[in-house]
Amino acid sequence: MNYLEQKVWNKNHSTVWREIVSRFGQSEYDDETKRAAHMETLKAEWDAKDYARSRATEYPSIGEQLDDIYHNGVDAWKATIKKTKDKYPKP
Repeated sequence: MNYLEQKVWNKNHSTVWREIVSRFGQSEYDDETKRAAHMETLKAEWDAKDYARSRATEYPSIGEQLDDIYHNGVDAWKATIKKTKDKYPKP
């Protein structure tokens, strides 16, 4: 799991720790001030992807989407997907 995939922000989740260490190094994580600054950066990135997490829960499954394309065509499928995209637009 990537820290962006967390359903609810949890700064103590292991994916957050791994992301800080991976991007900035262990010494940055060990320094509380730097860790807090990096945590804010990751939280802002997580907040910016809220639309994607919201969309993912509302899209039909891949099987349902393929079935929709088969039975109703690509244009009907696009209309179905557009409803969710319009409900949760990119910022």
